[in-house]
Amino acid sequence: MGKPMPFKLLSGVIAGAAVLLVGLTLHTAYFGVFPDGIQRSAHLLLVMILVFATAFRATLDAEDDAATGAGIWLRRGWIVIALIGALIATGHQFFNFEAINNRYGAITQYEIVFGTMLVIALFDACRRTIGLPIVLLASLFILYGLFGAYLPDPLAHRGYSLKRVASQVYLGGGGIFGTPLGVSATFVTGVVVLGALLEKTGAGQVLMDFATALTGRMRGGPAKAAVVGSSLMGMISGTAVANVLTTGPISIPLMRKSGYRKEAAGAIEAVASTGGQLMPPVMGAAAFIMAEFTETSYLTIAKAAFLPAVIFYAVLLAMVHFEAAKRKIPILRDADSVTDWGLILRNSYLLIPLPVFVSMLLNGYSIMLSSFWAIVASSLVSYLNKSTALTPRRIVDTCVAAANAVIPVALACAAAGVIIGIITLTGIGLKFSTLVVALSGGSLPLALVLTMLTCLILGMGLPTAAAYILVATLVAPALVNLGVSLLAAHLFVLYSAMLSSITPPVALAAYAAASIANGNPLKIAVLACQFGMAAFAVPYFFVYDPAILGIDVTWVQMGMSFVTAIVGGICASAAMLGHFTGRLNVIERLLFAATAILFMNSDWRVDLAAFAILAGLVVWTTRRASQSAEPENVAGQNPPDQTQ
Repeated sequence: MGKPMPFKLLSGVIAGAAVLLVGLTLHTAYFGVFPDGIQRSAHLLLVMILVFATAFRATLDAEDDAATGAGIWLRRGWIVIALIGALIATGHQFFNFEAINNRYGAITQYEIVFGTMLVIALFDACRRTIGLPIVLLASLFILYGLFGAYLPDPLAHRGYSLKRVASQVYLGGGGIFGTPLGVSATFVTGVVVLGALLEKTGAGQVLMDFATALTGRMRGGPAKAAVVGSSLMGMISGTAVANVLTTGPISIPLMRKSGYRKEAAGAIEAVASTGGQLMPPVMGAAAFIMAEFTETSYLTIAKAAFLPAVIFYAVLLAMVHFEAAKRKIPILRDADSVTDWGLILRNSYLLIPLPVFVSMLLNGYSIMLSSFWAIVASSLVSYLNKSTALTPRRIVDTCVAAANAVIPVALACAAAGVIIGIITLTGIGLKFSTLVVALSGGSLPLALVLTMLTCLILGMGLPTAAAYILVATLVAPALVNLGVSLLAAHLFVLYSAMLSSITPPVALAAYAAASIANGNPLKIAVLACQFGMAAFAVPYFFVYDPAILGIDVTWVQMGMSFVTAIVGGICASAAMLGHFTGRLNVIERLLFAATAILFMNSDWRVDLAAFAILAGLVVWTTRRASQSAEPENVAGQNPPDQTQ
């Protein structure tokens, strides 16, 4: 039995809005961006149509009896009201942007109503697509703007009326229609379309096949394939949950087959996918926002982020290896773990858009134009094989997939704009930064720890882009005040906000992995933090040794810093898991941890001392492990029990 006509009609509306969203992006990428008021309001308007049309369609598809009474009509009525409110409020910005700009923030009575309608509709859309945390956080900031005058010092401000708060949040470029939404409407959407197109043409599968073939005959190979595959997928998706849902269905079953417990398999995939947000050339949406915040080119940020991203994955590979050795995961040698290299090479043409994108960036072209021509390249190479050719149906499906990926980013940016507007209005950002500096007593190590904890707490349940916007506004200035360079400070908070994707109790990447592994989400989040614990140390390395970021240093200095950071991360991994060449006792773990701390220092003499200690540890643990060596497990034998 086919779907009812209203369902098909709404599906057509969703497809049309998705095509318009992608078309607007491609048009502005090639011909230039419209004025801010038009570009951003049109972007948000289309996103709102997509969200509420999808929600209304879901009510038509409800089959349970409880959903067919008065309750379903109330839900539908509210969806229609919210959509109408969103259309009126965004439409007013779209059609009257010149008049609004000419008033320099002066707000009329009906615009107060429009602003209130848009905030309510926005929060409802966020609730449906992202979850309640960002809604509660943004609501808290609005309440602070309205009633913060009644709080004790130092949180109190002079007090603002509803009219002043509405003006700040709804009008101008400092609220909902501010810089974050502008980044979503320009840079982010183009790159997301590229990622969706690469996935639709099969380029993502090529990357995963390459990762599996590369690691198939290593100990813990499937887990290492998840790490390598997620790092490669990060180059085209840039979101943790998307990475999990793309590589997880392949890597998690392989890990389970080789002997990993289901929670461990989900945790490894969650951590590996989270790091993809730091991997150039695409990175996450937050990287584009950082370019605006720091007034730095995206290419500079991508270059600075590259080595920390490699360090992240190198350290994670060490953690995975130590876990496999500690748990005696067998070496997988069956045919399923080996991929046909000939097939990978034959399909490698699908990856041509990636060098197109990177080469254009390196030659000084904008992100938007680079993504435009990469999209063109991906479309053209798809026709080299009938199975990947972009038919009209596939083009529409690609637009819908891209729009679905854009929705949470756009809504998070709009909601974050509300927060930024209140922070700017009340000056709470400066107070918060001053508080961090005061609590740290001027101590940079303590300030870094406080900053990371703040990022992890504020970032719980938020997409990385929204989490970064919030912490970059609140706490990054504190690090700059303590002498950390602007780029290093913002990368530190981006890295910390990114890791909130695996931090319980709200760990979005861990929850996504749990749905595939059929494991306990909280256990997966806790294990993800354990596997990622050594990676938590990486941002401290580039704060204390900025040469890793490649800023004003020689290649030799950068290379030495890179090597010591990786070695230090591996030492931290060994200390965390209690395994190197064999099981480590308490003293050995403490020595590995101390060595990792020594490697954070940029002084070459301290590095030499750390290498000397490490050499002694390697010799000692290797000799002790060889004396107590056990027979090797191979595939086909029953692996040891992994349920503990």
